[in-house]
Amino acid sequence: MTPQLMIQPSTLLASGIEARPLGDAIWFRFTSDLQDRSDALIQRAKLGPLTAEEEAELAGISELSRIFTFINAQLSAQASWCPIKPDNGFNNAPAPSASTVTPPNT
Repeated sequence: MTPQLMIQPSTLLASGIEARPLGDAIWFRFTSDLQDRSDALIQRAKLGPLTAEEEAELAGISELSRIFTFINAQLSAQASWCPIKPDNGFNNAPAPSASTVTPPNT
């Protein structure tokens, strides 16, 4: 794994995250200011190289986005409106097995 310089995602929590109700669940999302900053950095990166500070900022924002995508998926799976529940989502999956049959020597 290659180390990456990034701002700590936790520094963005106080001003960059909001919780919104969605049915009987709560979803976390970026504030419009943080989303705008993320979009601006992504657009700048498409046009040319970012400064080291901008790369670190975008890396921190991107990591926070991955974290909240994971958390929101977990919260959604617990919601009453989600058709697949974590405790029964794999009940119908076939059991893993391996064939131990060997062909006869002929």
